[in-house]
Formats: sequence, C-alpha cells, structure tokens
Amino acid sequence: MKLGAFSISLGVKDLGASKAFYEALGFECFGGNEEHNYLIMKNGDTLVGLFQGMFEGAMLTFNPGWDQSAGEVDPFTDVREIKERAKAAGLEVTQEQGGDSGPGSFVVVDPDGYPVLIDQHR
Repeated sequence: MKLGAFSISLGVKDLGASKAFYEALGFECFGGNEEHNYLIMKNGDTLVGLFQGMFEGAMLTFNPGWDQSAGEVDPFTDVREIKERAKAAGLEVTQEQGGDSGPGSFVVVDPDGYPVLIDQHR
C-alpha cells in the first residue's frame, strides 16, 4: 500500500509568526494561500503544513498519488482502497469525503490520539 507524500499539519495560532519561524529554519513557502489561512512550507523533502483556525494540534497527512513535490505518481494506491484496508484492519474511519473516483479523504486516529489524514487530490 502506497500512502503517497507525507507531511505534518499543524494547527497554528498566528500564520505569519509560524511562517517566519519556519523560514528561519530554512523552509520556503511551497503552496497554500495566506488569504485562506494555510501555507505549505518545504525544506528539501520535508513538508510542514500551517493551518490557522482549521483545527488544533498536529495531524499526520498522507497524499496518495503525489510525491514530496506534489508531482503526480503512477501507479499509486487509491484512497478508497486504503480506506477499505484500514476498515478491514479494524480501524475506525471518520470524516470520509469523496465519491467513487477522483479526490477523496478520510481520517483515522492512532492509539495516542493523533489524527492521520489520508487526502487524495486527484
């Protein structure tokens, strides 16, 4: 099973302050939109998503069909197959979105309470 690109997503209080902090550590703005209260910061292959007012805490994020530069990869494991495997393994799946093909997402929570978002964009 290929989960795709990995990033950590952080719920931040002040997007500008968080952006400046990660820039001081050598990250550059890779994606997102400050007007929509989120930025994706990148340093090498490391991605950190900054999300103001969308959720609290930290969330692990995987993007099936993408590499670490948001480039499409093929083949990849479709989000619906990953979801069915998670359910078959006894994991509780929540926040399901999407149809029978194309973009879709869901969340599972690890044993320590960390949400894991599987978010396919294509």
